[in-house]
Amino acid sequence: MLEINKLCKSYQYAEGWQDVLAGLDFEMQAGASIALLGESGSGKSTLLHLIAGLDRPDSGTIRFAGQNVDSASETALAEMRRQRLSLVFQQFHLISTLTIIDNIRFQAALCQRFDQHYEAQLIERLGLREQLDKYPYQLSRGQQQRVAIARALLHKPQLVLADEPTGNLDEASSLEVMGLFSDLVKLAGSSLLMVTHSQAMAAFMDRRVNLHNGKLVEVE
Repeated sequence: MLEINKLCKSYQYAEGWQDVLAGLDFEMQAGASIALLGESGSGKSTLLHLIAGLDRPDSGTIRFAGQNVDSASETALAEMRRQRLSLVFQQFHLISTLTIIDNIRFQAALCQRFDQHYEAQLIERLGLREQLDKYPYQLSRGQQQRVAIARALLHKPQLVLADEPTGNLDEASSLEVMGLFSDLVKLAGSSLLMVTHSQAMAAFMDRRVNLHNGKLVEVE
């Protein structure tokens, strides 16, 4: 489902060029959930951005769902993100002028993939039934992240990329939201690759890998 070979990426800083990813290899099967661990600045977010086609590698290949992401056109990448991918971040990126129900439906509407029964399941499991006619500013941070999760999963993407999705929540809320998130990803039939610094959040995943010196190492 996702195959990465010899991926390299470097950035220029004041002191010179620095390698972030150095010949990284990685494979992910459909339906898997993987926690991506590593020190701050190790390139975890960079890897997610490269997989999503939001940035380009210096060299190497990224193949997702039969498509070469590293060499795809911007139009093809936009279509891939709309149809096959979802992104969940610390910042919820909800649309302030839309109600909660319209925020939830936003990506599913873009890709014309809407399942009313599954929407009802998401809303019920995430405890959002009483919030649907409200606007994002009227919700707590925990509730806003639940809305972001519902939006990310409603169209049942092949792959969800999550970057510290509970990073803005307190510990109790993080554990509750992460439990719901991991269960609902499985219900959607999606794969999940999640960046986290938390071993507690990583424990929800099937596998854990550590990014160190530009390469991935399986965590026992």
